[in-house]
Amino acid sequence: MAIEHDFFGLLESGPDGSIFWSENVELGDQNVTVDLTAPDQEDVSPAALDAAAAMVSALEELDRRGRSAMLSEVDDRASEVTEYILMQQQTLGDELEDLLVDISGDAAVDIIRSLQLMSMTILADEHGGEDPFAVLEYALDPDAADDVLLVNLASDASVLSVTSAD
Repeated sequence: MAIEHDFFGLLESGPDGSIFWSENVELGDQNVTVDLTAPDQEDVSPAALDAAAAMVSALEELDRRGRSAMLSEVDDRASEVTEYILMQQQTLGDELEDLLVDISGDAAVDIIRSLQLMSMTILADEHGGEDPFAVLEYALDPDAADDVLLVNLASDASVLSVTSAD
């Protein structure tokens, strides 16, 4: 079976009924991997695909929202964003400055500005649910795959939470 969509084209399901779509999308001077997935195509509605297409088209705005959500958690000493920043400072030490795109004197702001948006995963079967519909994955060092922050988005593109990959 397959699902046809104006933006995604023909989404064919695998033998287990799952669907998967992947594309590299340019965001500024970097490429972001965008994946759309669902374990069962029967759980994917046309509205979910429309919402997913809108998110892919609005990737720059979603990136801005994700970074704003991270910045809003910096003052909370127990937040995962603060823990991530402290871990990066401790792990990288003097090498941290080499990864920063701008040095303003506020390490937290500089680190969040310097994070690279690596990927967006859209969980098409979660449309309208309480679980994340899309997840933005950020890394300061693209080679350190375990050191990432995840921004979880609802199907209306609002930020649900910011978590670390742990």
